[in-house]
Amino acid sequence: MMQLKKVYLSLGSNKGDKFKNLQDAVNEIYQCIGNVKLISKVYQSPSMGFKSDDFLNTCLIVETTLTPTRTIKEILKVEKRLGRERSGKGYAARTIDIDILFYEDRKVSTKTLEIPHPEMQNRQFVLWPLNDIAADVMHPRINKSVSELLVECTDSSQVEPIRIWLKNPRKKHCFTKFNYLAIEGNIGAGKTSLATMISMDFNAKLILERFADNPFLPKFYEDQTRYAFPLEMSFLADRYQQISDDLSQLDLFKDFIVSDYDVFKSLIFSKITLQEDEFKLYRKLFYLMHKDLAKPDLYVYLYQNTERLQENIKSRGRKYEQEIDTEYLEKINAGYIEFLRNQTGFNVQLIDISDMDFVKNRHDYLKILDKMCDYSDK
Repeated sequence: MMQLKKVYLSLGSNKGDKFKNLQDAVNEIYQCIGNVKLISKVYQSPSMGFKSDDFLNTCLIVETTLTPTRTIKEILKVEKRLGRERSGKGYAARTIDIDILFYEDRKVSTKTLEIPHPEMQNRQFVLWPLNDIAADVMHPRINKSVSELLVECTDSSQVEPIRIWLKNPRKKHCFTKFNYLAIEGNIGAGKTSLATMISMDFNAKLILERFADNPFLPKFYEDQTRYAFPLEMSFLADRYQQISDDLSQLDLFKDFIVSDYDVFKSLIFSKITLQEDEFKLYRKLFYLMHKDLAKPDLYVYLYQNTERLQENIKSRGRKYEQEIDTEYLEKINAGYIEFLRNQTGFNVQLIDISDMDFVKNRHDYLKILDKMCDYSDK
């Protein structure tokens, strides 16, 4: 999974309902580019380089997986959707203007893109809002902080804050009602990817299953009959220990906990892999251990059809998974569905992601967040 990068954006509008234009742009940026981390105050300033109505300006910090080139392409699409018309004849009034100021500490110089923005240090209407949210960020070419650039700026324009704040669209995806959120799914469904994305976007403590450390897993795929019981027992012990330890350790700097599994998967998989007498013994041990564990406030099951699961398994390239057959995946899916139907002690939400790619398509990711947050409001 690509790492998140911080991009610093400047937004301005001096045509139509200027404040609404800024809010619409912030919403579009959240939808298309990435998580809006911070929004500055809104400032009013005169137009520069041409005579027109005053501008309203703001700056954002956005976390994105997009490259600088892809980011500017998405920005141009946002501007166009919001009515920006580019005449190519110099400065003019505009419904929205969005510029990339910084992209991490990258330096980009192409025919269509210059990062850092070449004029930002000369513009009070850029530096004032940027100073609100990134005063200590260093300009990678000038080697001075934003606050230093603001002090030294020779632009004499009058820039004044207004007393209306833009809303962060991120807040509609609110997980504050949850202390513990579990993401579940079949092999290759994308549960680890989703849990990781949520943890990064919403400041959650992340618990990931330690399957890679299990020495029985590769052996199980070679000889299921022989290694099923030791595999399931080792997974149960490790899951129990991990959930117990991580949920008992308070993290004051995180807002909630999200995991890419729930310990109940041990019972689901063991019912498929174990012989009947082995499963009866296993089930007794499971319930003895399970009664001491905290239950998730929301249990999300990502349903993925088996064709897509096989594609995902092959693309991630784990050697010991490549021979997993479709029948085994279908049994796991059926096991989860049966389990979910019979649960009364869980808040369960099943989300069909068969036609989604939430890792590559942000709109799909936000659809999943919408469904999860809609459930939390019930």
